[in-house]
Parts: sequence; structure tokens; C-alpha cells
Amino acid sequence: MKIKWLAHAAFLITADSGTRIITDPYKVEDNLKHSEIKEASDIVTISHAHSDHNNVAAVRGNPRVVQDTSEVKDIKIKSIPTAHDDTGGTQRGKNTVFCFEVDGINVCHTGDLGHLLTEEQAAAIGKVDVLILPVGGHFTIDAKAAGRVCDQLKPKVIIPMHFKTDKVVLPIAGVDVFLEGKNNVTRSDGSEIELKAGDLPDNARIIVLKPAL
Repeated sequence: MKIKWLAHAAFLITADSGTRIITDPYKVEDNLKHSEIKEASDIVTISHAHSDHNNVAAVRGNPRVVQDTSEVKDIKIKSIPTAHDDTGGTQRGKNTVFCFEVDGINVCHTGDLGHLLTEEQAAAIGKVDVLILPVGGHFTIDAKAAGRVCDQLKPKVIIPMHFKTDKVVLPIAGVDVFLEGKNNVTRSDGSEIELKAGDLPDNARIIVLKPAL
């Protein structure tokens, strides 16, 4: 399985079979200046209906848009209702966490999660091998809360997203705030990693990817 960070909260997950998933495709705007997504996909997930996460039209091919628990092309997908803020969605609405079982690896993309998980939500998510979560704060959980979510889910690989880059003009923090004081960090020179079910780290490792776009 390969995971490629396109930019912001958009990732391309490719199974060994060739099945492709794109999460939270964004629309290029004045405050989000990463390049336009031009990838094709079989599956698209949308965590919530904001323009920097729901631009299905940008995805090429004829993807199936998944909004609930489903199975598509042998990929098992779970959806867990959460909120975009810490007041049950009263400020920024609802958010959906999506979990994918790909090549024996459980990948969890938390979208714009705005709060710590309840015991029920964490139980519904279940085992997590790879956790993709926002760390920039303001619109989502911040670096401190992201660390606590990692403690709740105990993943083997942590991939930060939704943080400030030189192409994101939003009032959110950069990734270094999340990384401060942590020594289990790998800064990749590229935008993509390949993972095998039998070759995941024993202790949680943070992998910082570079946006492809």
C-alpha cells in the first residue's frame, strides 16, 4: 500500500491491487494555493462539506463517493460521526472520520476533527495502524489535542496534515508545533510512503510528508 500526500487534507491511498482512494479533495482558492488535483481515483471520501475538503469534481475517473460505512473493490470503509469543533458541531458543523482496511493495514483519516474522541468514538474506530490527523489548530484540533488523540488510538504510524505551508494562507500553525519535544520523527524528502502490514514500526513513528502539489 502507498500513501501520497497531495496537500492539505487530500491523500491518495493506493492498494497493491491498484484500487485508489482520495480523501478530502480541495478547491484551489486564495487561501489555499496548492496546485489543482489531477489524480484519478476509484473512491473518494469527504469528511465535511467545506470547499477545501469536498471538491469531488477535481478527481478524475468515475469515482464512487463514499459517505457511510461501505465496501468498495475489496476495500472495507468505516465512517464514524464526529464534529468539526468542540461544541458538537454548533460552530462549524459535523465531521466524519473514515477508516480504511487496505492490504491488511488499518488507515484512519480524521478529516477536520475538532475535539478529543469519546470512548464510544474511539471504540468505533478500533485498531489503527496509520493515523492521518490535523495538527494546525484553529479550525481543528491543535498540536496538543492531536497528541492526545494519538494517545487515544495508539497508532503505529502518524501522518500530520492540515497545517500551515507556504501555500496555505490560513490562521493555522505549522507542523513544528506538533513535533516539538518528540524524537520519533521522520521527515520524508518526498510526498509518498509505501507500507507493508508485516513491516510497521513497533513504536509509534511520526512521518512528515511533503505536499505533492
